[in-house]
Parts: sequence; structure tokens; C-alpha cells
Amino acid sequence: MISLFFKEINSFFSSVIGYVVMAVFLLSIGLLMWVFPDFSIIGYKYATLDQLFDVAPMVFLFLIPAITMRSIAEERNQGTIEFLETKPLTDLQIIMAKFLAGWVLVGITLVPTLLFYYSVYQLGLPKGNLDSGAIAGSYLGLFLLGGIFTAIGIFASSLTKNQIVAFLLAALLSFIFYWGFDFLSRLPAFVGKVDDIVQMLGIEYHYQQISRGVIDSRNIIYFFSVMAAFVGAAQLSLEKRSW
Repeated sequence: MISLFFKEINSFFSSVIGYVVMAVFLLSIGLLMWVFPDFSIIGYKYATLDQLFDVAPMVFLFLIPAITMRSIAEERNQGTIEFLETKPLTDLQIIMAKFLAGWVLVGITLVPTLLFYYSVYQLGLPKGNLDSGAIAGSYLGLFLLGGIFTAIGIFASSLTKNQIVAFLLAALLSFIFYWGFDFLSRLPAFVGKVDDIVQMLGIEYHYQQISRGVIDSRNIIYFFSVMAAFVGAAQLSLEKRSW
């Protein structure tokens, strides 16, 4: 499992696609935070990184499916998934290796954004006038959100041999589970009745809670439960081939 994990990491960085994906992510975040007037930090009168954590989920919606779309779809298309299954690896170990590799890659793409934190830290008046504790919580929420989107991407990749289909399916499922429940809660049938419960089923509610610096065990349990659900679904998708 460990060798497969490192193989996934190496294959990502051994291709131009890996560097392009990371460059597009950083460029998109950089433009939104520093250039585009609707989001630019320059237009704010106080030092904050709220723009980063508000915009990042939208960028993740396309970035993470691009990272995960090859994980299993390519293996199935090239027939190498059968080779993996001849190794002393269970289907769960294969899925976990690919999931953890994808999640680590998401974490790696977040590391350069610490430059934005440093820049805003220096621009503060007085210097360092930032709520670093809340920012740390927001980074944790963003990393956990990346874990859920990665699990969704792995599941989507396990359903098809076509990488483009895997990308589109992962983006669609990520959108539904992030924003879909919030939209659903606004329907007249739910407003004033169970709209709060419907919102809590969605990822956005729990992400916003952590982004405000509220590190509640219920939010952490939610994130890991959704990850486990999609990892389990991907495992069942692989086992279905044997059936």
C-alpha cells in the first residue's frame, strides 16, 4: 500500500499535468485575491484572508477532480487494475493508497498559499494584525474539505474508464454535496420546518463553521464520515467488477 501511495505521488509530479494543475490553482487564487476588484484584499480596509477561504472551494471544485480523475479510470482503461489486484493488496488498500495520495497532493498545493498569509501579515497595521488562530482553523477546514472532494473524485474515477467523464462526475457530485443542500433548504417545503437540518447535511455548513474558527468535534466527525462513505463506495465499485 505504501509503495502504491508513493507511486501515485511520483506519477503526479512526473507529468506536466501535475505542475499545470498546481500553477492554475495558485494563479486563480492569486488573481482573485490581489487583482479582481470584487475579491481583492487591496480594496479591504483591514488585513484578512477571508477571500482565500471563500474562493478556494470554488477552485477546488475543478482542481481536485483534475487530480483524481486519473487515479482509477486510467488503471481500468489501461488494464493495469487487474495487475494491482494480483498484488497482496485488498481493494480497500488500493482505494486508500490513491485517496491518501490525492489528499496529500491537495495539501501540497495549499502550502504555497502561506505566502499570501505572510504578505497580509506584513501589510497589517500594525504589522501582524491578523487573527492567526482563526486562519489556522480555516486552513484545517480547507484541508478537510479537500479530503472530501478527493474521496468524491476517487469514487467518480472508480465508476468509469474515461478520465473526462470521471472529472465531470466528480465536479458535479462535489457541487451537489457542497452547495446542493443549502439550495434545497431554501425551498418552501423546508423553510421554517427542517431547513436547518437540511443545511447541516451539506458540506458548506460545516466548512463555514470551521472557517469561523469553531473547531467542533461534530464538524470533524462529519468530514471524516463523508470521506469514509465515499471511500467505501469506491471500494464497492471495485468489488463489483469481481462480482
